[in-house]
Amino acid sequence: MLTLTDIAEDPLILTRGLRLRDASPAVLRPLVHADAERLADFLAGLSPESRRLSTFDGYDFAAARELCAAIARYDKLRLVLEDESSQRIVGLFELSLALTASDIARYRAAGIHLTERTDCRFGPTLADAYQGSGAGSLVLPFVTEAVRLLGRSRIILWGGVLADNARALRFYEKNGFQLVGPFTGPHGTPSLDMILPLTGHVPPLPT
Repeated sequence: MLTLTDIAEDPLILTRGLRLRDASPAVLRPLVHADAERLADFLAGLSPESRRLSTFDGYDFAAARELCAAIARYDKLRLVLEDESSQRIVGLFELSLALTASDIARYRAAGIHLTERTDCRFGPTLADAYQGSGAGSLVLPFVTEAVRLLGRSRIILWGGVLADNARALRFYEKNGFQLVGPFTGPHGTPSLDMILPLTGHVPPLPT
């Protein structure tokens, strides 16, 4: 079973090449310390609507530097999607190996018992120009591969998904996530919990 330290010491363990729908080459790989400036450009380029759907503590160099400084220090694994032609980061896919008390309580009320031995949280963010391009569906099999290598067997959505985010709901449903139930998120936002059991339907790795 991989650890976050293993991945930080050898990012190539989880580095995967792929081609986007327009045939342009891309690479999915762990975030590394040298990414701070490019990650800052990615965060700064997110539109107000993207920031509403994917919230971060900040969208500038200081925020990017903090994310890079957190590599292998806490419970998070962050993978970036890099456009090889421009060498720009165009996606950030976050995994947390820790669960919150509110996650555990909500899922228990729905009859699902979460544990940190089996479950992790997932939150994807794509640059505006790549949203709706199919990039998320291309990346997800590699994310599920990483989750398996980390010893987890189920993925829940990090903070759920906003109930009015129709595009994200279609993406999750298409890729096998199951609806758990509604809840009220921060600031009273209607949200939905969803879960993906990796022992069930999982999209195949691209060939």
